[in-house]
Amino acid sequence: MTPKKNKKSNNDHSLNGKRRLAENRQARYEYEIIETLETGIELLGTEVKSIRAGKANLKDGFCLIKKGQLQLHNVHISPHKQASDFFNHDPLRIKTLLAHRKEINKLKTGLDKKGLAIIPLSMHLKGSWIKLIIGLGRGRKLHDKREQDKIKQSNREVKNALKRYQ
Repeated sequence: MTPKKNKKSNNDHSLNGKRRLAENRQARYEYEIIETLETGIELLGTEVKSIRAGKANLKDGFCLIKKGQLQLHNVHISPHKQASDFFNHDPLRIKTLLAHRKEINKLKTGLDKKGLAIIPLSMHLKGSWIKLIIGLGRGRKLHDKREQDKIKQSNREVKNALKRYQ
């Protein structure tokens, strides 16, 4: 008798260990991202279950540095359905981000400059850990957004023209 082989498909997310749980697509439109950093998040058990179920919203989130700690504000994680109200978490609870002191100091110097902010970009699984990618970004003006839209539209037109002639 031969032992059974475990077959995994090529599109399985558990092979590379990274699965995107939530993404803030509007942040890349609203901000010019200068630098990114992957951090851990201090979460409660019901928050972990809700995030794995895809019930996290990063859209209005932002990060602050208070007392030398990096904190995540205004990120909504829906309460877990199977847990009672007594054991459930507050959806807009302030979460502590886990980063090295040097990284926090580097972000703090960036925050001291005018017009920079720390924005959550995406949340993903790395192995069994939930990680958050934050970005140090500068807010875009309306004319910058229009210019970027024009560039994207011209790139789309070039790609479509190349597809027609191939």
